[in-house]
Amino acid sequence: MAAPSKSNTKKQEEKSNLFSEAVPARVEEIVGRTGTRGEATQVRCKVLAGRDQNKILRRNVKGPVRVGDILMLRETEIEARPLNTGRK
Repeated sequence: MAAPSKSNTKKQEEKSNLFSEAVPARVEEIVGRTGTRGEATQVRCKVLAGRDQNKILRRNVKGPVRVGDILMLRETEIEARPLNTGRK
């Protein structure tokens, strides 16, 4: 097998740079459904690595999610607004 050419390795480097850095977080609690039609789920998750390790965040997640799942967060500074529990 021939050694990879310079242009081939350059393409591989470009592909690896398409994704931004992500931090893993484990879902600790499911708070409730949110969104105009209930299409998102609000969860509390614990950051497992990075600068904000062990910080607990409230995030909105679209799609199926359950306790113990690992989310890959692009940023850990912004939290979702709390759900309004006082409905009439």
